[in-house]
Amino acid sequence: MVHPRDFFDALAENGVHFFSGVPDSLLKNICSYITDHAARRDHVIAANEGNALSIGIGYHLSTGKLPLVYLQNSGLGNIVNPLLSLADPEVLSVPLLMMIGWRGEPRVKDEPQHSKQGRVTTTMLDAMGVPYKVLSPEDDHEKIVELLSSLIEKALEENIPCAVLVRKGVFGAYKSEQNCQFIRPLFREQAVRLIIDKLDSNDVVVSTTGLTSRELFENRDGHEKDLLVVGGMGHSGQIALGIALQKPDRKVYCLDGDGALLMHAGGLAITASMGCPNYKHIVFNNSAHDSVGGQPTVCGSIDLPQLARTFGYRWAKSASSEAEILTSIEEISKVDGPAFLEIQVKIGSRADLGRPTIAPVENKHAFMHFLDD
Repeated sequence: MVHPRDFFDALAENGVHFFSGVPDSLLKNICSYITDHAARRDHVIAANEGNALSIGIGYHLSTGKLPLVYLQNSGLGNIVNPLLSLADPEVLSVPLLMMIGWRGEPRVKDEPQHSKQGRVTTTMLDAMGVPYKVLSPEDDHEKIVELLSSLIEKALEENIPCAVLVRKGVFGAYKSEQNCQFIRPLFREQAVRLIIDKLDSNDVVVSTTGLTSRELFENRDGHEKDLLVVGGMGHSGQIALGIALQKPDRKVYCLDGDGALLMHAGGLAITASMGCPNYKHIVFNNSAHDSVGGQPTVCGSIDLPQLARTFGYRWAKSASSEAEILTSIEEISKVDGPAFLEIQVKIGSRADLGRPTIAPVENKHAFMHFLDD
């Protein structure tokens, strides 16, 4: 196990001073340390992993130096295009170091949505021709520094992307010195309960990755009405759109998060363009990547309802207090959509919050049966 400070210092000693990425639960301590200690222009928490790598390419082109791009291995899907069509040695030949959290590593207990991704992570890196080394919790400081130095040296000498694959438990604890807590009345779970109580028996719910789906599962009696989108961050809105188009007689609610919304924000324009009157988009905005360490998003300074209106949503509103939320849920249930409701909430969740006890495929079958009724 290594302290994030020592890892950060080892990167600096090897000339790495620029960081971009999407926070990951296995990397949350080092991500928080980077957030606290990197200069503002030298650290970008990107909308998605492909954006992060592209920012890193821009950094290299303007400085000649090597950037570090951090991500969870589930984000490899987002990063493949710019990695192979831009950074690859057959195109721009950009030296960079990817730091990848290895969720779903074989023989390591994890959530079902990570198992396939974890099993094929090294195969994907091999197929893309990305040299990598694995960091383990038992590695001492000297070994980690040596590993980093060798990868950085290889990336710079050959002008290629390299990767360090990080196993669970590598980084020691670190609590961010920054307080990105906004003064808002309710936690997300409280708002989820208010929404559940107002839904009609025939309404459909699609909930986003992370804590939102976990809180919905714990507070719902029966789960056939809810599709828990436990993987594929940022895609719940478009799944809900596909359902709303084919089930025009059912109200379809997408329970989304601000970080997930940012990841594929272009989907807002597509949703609006389809004009589904039954589409209800509710975004919990705590202005943080709450599920993976609480690093800030930019949504604390964005007027999300105005953004939705600009894209073409027919109705958009913001709420934060219990009274505002209850009134807004009543309104959104009656208006013709696409409709958009931002609910501003506090960061944080219960320490004893559970996880879904049904397999994703079981959830799928029950949900499809509910849609057929």
